Amino acid sequence: MGVKFVETSLRDGHQSLFATRMTTEDVLLALEEIDKAGYHALEVWGGATFDACLRFLNEDPWERLRQVRAVCKNTKLQMLLRGQNLLGYKHYSDDIVEKFVEKSLANGIDIIRVFDALNDLRNLECAVKAIKKYGGHCQIAMSYTTSPVHTVDYYVELAKKAKSMGADSLCIKDMAGVLLPGAAYELITRLKENTELPLELHSHCTGGIAEMTYLKAIEAGVDIIDTALSPISGGTSQPATESFVYALMGTEHDPGMDVGMLERAAEKMRKVQDKYLENGLLNPRALFTNPDILKYQIPGGMLSNLLNQLKNQGALPRLEEVLREVPNVRRDLGYPPLVTPLSQMVGTQAVMNVLSGERYKLVPGEVKEYLRGYYGTSPAPVDPEVKAKIIGSEPTIDYRPADDLEPQFEKLKEKYRDLAETDEDVLSIALFENVAVKFLQNKKQPQLEVVEFNLYIGR
Repeated sequence: MGVKFVETSLRDGHQSLFATRMTTEDVLLALEEIDKAGYHALEVWGGATFDACLRFLNEDPWERLRQVRAVCKNTKLQMLLRGQNLLGYKHYSDDIVEKFVEKSLANGIDIIRVFDALNDLRNLECAVKAIKKYGGHCQIAMSYTTSPVHTVDYYVELAKKAKSMGADSLCIKDMAGVLLPGAAYELITRLKENTELPLELHSHCTGGIAEMTYLKAIEAGVDIIDTALSPISGGTSQPATESFVYALMGTEHDPGMDVGMLERAAEKMRKVQDKYLENGLLNPRALFTNPDILKYQIPGGMLSNLLNQLKNQGALPRLEEVLREVPNVRRDLGYPPLVTPLSQMVGTQAVMNVLSGERYKLVPGEVKEYLRGYYGTSPAPVDPEVKAKIIGSEPTIDYRPADDLEPQFEKLKEKYRDLAETDEDVLSIALFENVAVKFLQNKKQPQLEVVEFNLYIGR
């Protein structure tokens, strides 16, 4: 049995390279060829796609999913879900989570990859139960990072717990692209010894090592790899699909994919690449290799964010100080993995510590919420002195954060009964209320204008 491929260019590829701005028209451009190429699955939804459709593209993300499903007759569709955060940046009530999973599967998704930024599996419970209830394939992803507590044994135990929760497959989610080849071989060897679940690897090319890491992972027995068609690959994206198909051709790992279809798909996707290079959304810098992320263990997107923050405050010369402060903040906060939203929180705190001249003199509200337990349990204990300085003796919680949230779906459905025509509309509002309301109002406006025009003519 050869290695299976998941195509990421239609979700994570363009999210990583040009801020999730690919339109539905662009997504559909090469979809027929991609669907016939022999992939295990296509990642087409989740992450920031939902937000970007509503906020920047004036598109309905649900309609995009339905259009993709209508084209894809041969291949499973996959999405990324941030556990209790769904596709947003806060915890949502259980009824919203369940309804969102139900409608995602009903509109065309087959596989849901679900993860929590802290690897706190309590934050996955509701989503996992819903995926199983409504007949989806549940893939639990482990956020990969390095620290004194994030050992191979840590991930083996996490994998065992994920299996007992009901996972159908597992994913090592190396969101920063910092998993080294040797470490990948050891980790995957141990995981394969301890669980029979299919194992997938997801990484990024930012640091220049992903291809080497993938090859070592394949040698260790990984079942599935995430790749992107060549025009949307490399840099902050994933390794190129065609290159890996050629590399494995004729070996025991040969995926048996249709190279002709891949070439035709890539040819069409080059038009998409050209479009975003020309309009400036695809900055060529996103395609460069940056080994600094391996030194500082910082994701490419987080590094860009730090540069922007310092530039806006006229403090770019202090970048090196901030980069040195990031691991210190991370240690103080209990070694959270640097993935949304923790990467933004740790990075902003490091900037504040350096620019204010006093560590933790200024603290974002989100960091305070984290210390109170409202994001889940930190992987290691938080530094008690830092915690005392930031939140003093304020009360903290040690239970699942969503236990405090009242049901919201029916309330929102009633509140927006004149605007939301479907349950999917209500869910869009639940996730991104202001943005979705504006989108739905604009969606209705042209209809009103046509009616008024017809009435005027009728006079």
